[in-house]
Amino acid sequence: MKVIMTTKIDLASMNIMEKLVENFGFKETEKSFDGNPVYSKGDILILTTNNEMIYYDNLDGTIEEQLGSTPEIIVFASRHASKQKLPALTTHVTGNWGNAMYGGKDESLAIAQPNAMKLALLTMNELNDLDWTVCYEATHHGPSELNVPSLFIEIGSSEEEWVNDRAGEISAETIISVLENYENSKFPVAIGIGGGHYAPKQTKRALETDLAFGHIAPKYTHPLKKELLLKAIERTDCGVDAIYVDWKGSKGETRQTAKTLAEELGLEFIRD
Repeated sequence: MKVIMTTKIDLASMNIMEKLVENFGFKETEKSFDGNPVYSKGDILILTTNNEMIYYDNLDGTIEEQLGSTPEIIVFASRHASKQKLPALTTHVTGNWGNAMYGGKDESLAIAQPNAMKLALLTMNELNDLDWTVCYEATHHGPSELNVPSLFIEIGSSEEEWVNDRAGEISAETIISVLENYENSKFPVAIGIGGGHYAPKQTKRALETDLAFGHIAPKYTHPLKKELLLKAIERTDCGVDAIYVDWKGSKGETRQTAKTLAEELGLEFIRD
């Protein structure tokens, strides 16, 4: 069972859900989740909650309690908000490198699925006829307490974009493509260190080469403890082959920690 998670209080989430039901043959079932109808198509379910999804720690356990089965993967269909109001289509995994300000727990990371996120990035980029930014976001916000792989696919960054029909269509098609193909996709995987929140160098590398990224720790989270970098590697569903560092976009202490860790673990060290 694969789950698409939506929420009634998020305009982008409801936009994407509407396009999923309209365009991909989802049917309402007799089941409910958090008091809302469950939609299904094959092994994919659309679930809807009534609250902010970033605070939904242990969602996989709640799904098992309410529906009797644990999901293989959860894709959160969500809005992205920013002061710059940048029109964007983004993907990322959740967690907190430091103090939890927006859901999850301190220094806690959800399980990344780099193959799924790379497919999301590639698909959004291919379908993007809006001339919007397509990018990874760094790991940030909750939920961090999940025991199955998950990723957010987001429409940003203001109400004008959240309700844009074409953005909803692109996001819906991306989600279906990811869920239908990620299990048969295999890319070399890196954790990403450095750069800004929208991970420009990691995004460029993923779009132009076969490298996929799991957790990304931007410069504003540095310095990073070695233990947290190890956790980022451990909390990656398909294993990690490399540690990638945006060299100029990282603090010296963290650069050295990453380099030493790569040597200790026998991972490729990529300096960009």
